[in-house]
Amino acid sequence: MTFLDLTFPTPAENLACDEALLDWCEENGGDGLLRFWASDNYFVVVGYGNQVETEVDVVACGTAGIPILRRCSGGGTILQGPGCLNYSLILRIEEGGPLASITAANRFIMERNQEAIEAEIRRQRPDARIEVRGCTDMTVAPRPASHDPFLKFSGNAQRRKKHFLLFHGTFLLNFDLGLIAKLLRMPSKEPDYREGRSHANFLTNLNLPADAVKRSLREVWGATKSLEVVPRDAIAGLARDKYVTTAWNFKF
Repeated sequence: MTFLDLTFPTPAENLACDEALLDWCEENGGDGLLRFWASDNYFVVVGYGNQVETEVDVVACGTAGIPILRRCSGGGTILQGPGCLNYSLILRIEEGGPLASITAANRFIMERNQEAIEAEIRRQRPDARIEVRGCTDMTVAPRPASHDPFLKFSGNAQRRKKHFLLFHGTFLLNFDLGLIAKLLRMPSKEPDYREGRSHANFLTNLNLPADAVKRSLREVWGATKSLEVVPRDAIAGLARDKYVTTAWNFKF
């Protein structure tokens, strides 16, 4: 598997990059790809089917100058920015393989990601408990052996084509969690384990270095070769014609 550690200057380009890489693999094949990126600027990203007004405080975002964009995959609405590490997996779908269905792919990928995070966090906290909750949330126990509800530090989403899928997500490492409640509403859909908790009582930071998380994920996925050719023209075209447009970002 190849890897790409590349952050573009704008939110639109970073979202376009994931879609362009999926399209490129669908056309050209390959052994799969792991990408990392992290934004220095705050912006809201709604899932493909989200209603913007339902999930986002649009007025607050406008006042703060924080743009609202839509991604090509499902899942819920998130706030991006400093202290948030993003990863993207482009994986080949094989008939009868572990990625053959949405549910099977969720399970297979999240098990590997959990392995990577557990290996890293237990270097600092040997008794840490990591669990996958909901469909594709990764959570941590607030205290060892406690019965308190698990706290979420990673959310993920999936988009599938005929031969390849895109599975991407975020890790809250050192994020300004207080900003989330100021810009995002309570989600219209939430997993049972959330139990109606506010953003402040539901989310947490991992407090791990980004480089350490990248290293563990690369090891788990066997991403050893650097991607040499990036479809920059396709990325620029998607960013220009789709990801900066009101027609796409506010389609629902």
